[in-house]
Amino acid sequence: MNKFESLRQQMIDNQLKTRGITSTSVLDAINKVPRELFVATNLVEFAYQDTPLPIEASQTISQPYIVALMVAAMELKTGDKVLEIGTGSGYAAAVLAEIVEQVYTVERHEILVKSSRNRFDHLGYDNIKILHGDGTLGWPEHAPYDAIVVAAGGPDVPDHLKEQLAIGGRMVIPVGNTLSTQKLLRIRRLNEKEFLKEDLGDVRFVPLIGAAGWLDESGKQVSLIKDDKYLADLVYQSSEHFSSIEHANLNLLLDRIGDSRLVLLGEASHGTAEFYDMRTKITRHLIEKKGFNVIAIEADWPDAMHLNKFINGMEPDPLQANNKPFSRFPTWMWANESILELSKWLKFNNKNITDNDKKVGVYGLDLYSLYTSIQEVIRYLESVDPELAKTAKNRYDCLTPWAQNPQAYSNLFITNPYRGCEDQVLTLLKDLLGKRLAYIAKDGMNYFNAEQNARLIANAERYYRTIYYAENYSWNQRDQHMFECLQSILEFRGKKAKAIIWAHNSHLGDARATQMSARGELNLGQLVREIYHDKSYSIGFGTDHGTVAAASNWDEPMQVKQVRPAHIDSYERLFHQVKTDNFLLPLKHSNNKELQKLLQVERLERAIGVIYRPETELQSHYFYASLAKQFDEYIWFDETSAVKPINKHSMKGVADTFPFGL
Repeated sequence: MNKFESLRQQMIDNQLKTRGITSTSVLDAINKVPRELFVATNLVEFAYQDTPLPIEASQTISQPYIVALMVAAMELKTGDKVLEIGTGSGYAAAVLAEIVEQVYTVERHEILVKSSRNRFDHLGYDNIKILHGDGTLGWPEHAPYDAIVVAAGGPDVPDHLKEQLAIGGRMVIPVGNTLSTQKLLRIRRLNEKEFLKEDLGDVRFVPLIGAAGWLDESGKQVSLIKDDKYLADLVYQSSEHFSSIEHANLNLLLDRIGDSRLVLLGEASHGTAEFYDMRTKITRHLIEKKGFNVIAIEADWPDAMHLNKFINGMEPDPLQANNKPFSRFPTWMWANESILELSKWLKFNNKNITDNDKKVGVYGLDLYSLYTSIQEVIRYLESVDPELAKTAKNRYDCLTPWAQNPQAYSNLFITNPYRGCEDQVLTLLKDLLGKRLAYIAKDGMNYFNAEQNARLIANAERYYRTIYYAENYSWNQRDQHMFECLQSILEFRGKKAKAIIWAHNSHLGDARATQMSARGELNLGQLVREIYHDKSYSIGFGTDHGTVAAASNWDEPMQVKQVRPAHIDSYERLFHQVKTDNFLLPLKHSNNKELQKLLQVERLERAIGVIYRPETELQSHYFYASLAKQFDEYIWFDETSAVKPINKHSMKGVADTFPFGL
């Protein structure tokens, strides 16, 4: 058995059978088709992963499970004649050809017709006929069909296809008003006039284009959205342009933010200087003109606390010390020149404020500082309650072997599931909370710091315990922790607290407006909107090209990498066509309702974390989103540059954004 045969069998066992695909004919057919020959050469390593992959003409080859699900739903028999709409790479047609007598397939992209026909000839599939044409009209010359499968999502089931279905035939098709609300339907033809519709669940497909699919007002065959040049002109007319960050006028932005208590400032990468510098300018305006006094960042609590103490005159500059905060991979994410300049300004600003409630504090929202947080809790208890400090050491002993390598704690649960250290860390947190009033009376700030570290330890233990067998759940745990931490900060700072949150777009843009939601994932931005509604204002950032500070793999050195020009079907490509390089685009308060509506249509959106792999960019760094539903405002820089890191010794340990990179 060669490498790909082994991967194919693993795919069948782990992705298909475990999800309920039991049809022997379907599994056998998939086992016979070499999927690696239907993807680009540079993507063959991903051929059997549980994900769609890019092909020519900006289309995709569906993930293996979806192909198997749709084929199984057709209830095929050996002598059937099948019509496929949307040939794509030809993979699904090949699977069908292994089961039925004859496959007819229609594809609207000529380049895909040619490449698929070559694959069919090479593999000897003489029972597949392919047509270059409008799939929504079917292929009436060979009707009726025992089964029809449509590999694109339409607004409704085309009548042309229903008419070509034989009595007793089955059609499987995704239908929905948007890419995020499609339902996979099975249509059974009962007689000449009656059809039975069955809902097979939620799916996501590219739009079905054609005379009986998605159209513009004139009836011209186009994409799901209007012409990009027209849309780019609308963006230009509706946005506020600036030549540089220094010359950007933020007065209208501040008006739109209004009396919001929370302002969420995103970023499309963790290594782009313009994102950091623009967030710095907005942050300074919010502090000076609107009285914001909290900055909460996507960093670990202990690291951010050193920064907090520096700007409040209690510690020397931590960004220029050795082996202090932000010394784990990726050091450049927070230990960079942009943050250094902001921290100096914050210190100067706080020095001139006499009211402690108005002084700005910097706090970390993330939960990767297991080892450091344990040290912080014990150090605090040794100063206020030596007996409880001894108890803490005993209870945290359970985590000590894993504290500097929590991935190993995660691995333990794959082969030897048990409750681990959950009871011990939760009991210690309860002990700390039980003495809250007494500790606060001695030093409220130091107690709050210890409490947050203890809470972080409890949440981190649960996070690492579940990460490898429930990755989506662990993402939710992480963002839920961020939200709970934010709530604790606001409570600690009092009713007049107003917070600015710095984190990646993926954390701050409402997850309900992205494909994250279809995977059962939520994020900080969604939780903030659900609680604070109009008292929050979220701002996303984007770029087309330039340079970025990133690594190729975990714990590898930072590189200054070239950012590839954006994908043709992305928001970034749309904004690249706007007749200005930099702009602020109001979404929530847009005066152009047509633009607002058009920007609700889903497109690809790019997300670069601390890892950037240009060679596999589409599958590694893009996801579908509805921009106007995701953010209240969007800030665009057409060309950007990498952040400049502060030279620091990098300590080994878990990356700040492990394992997601965002």
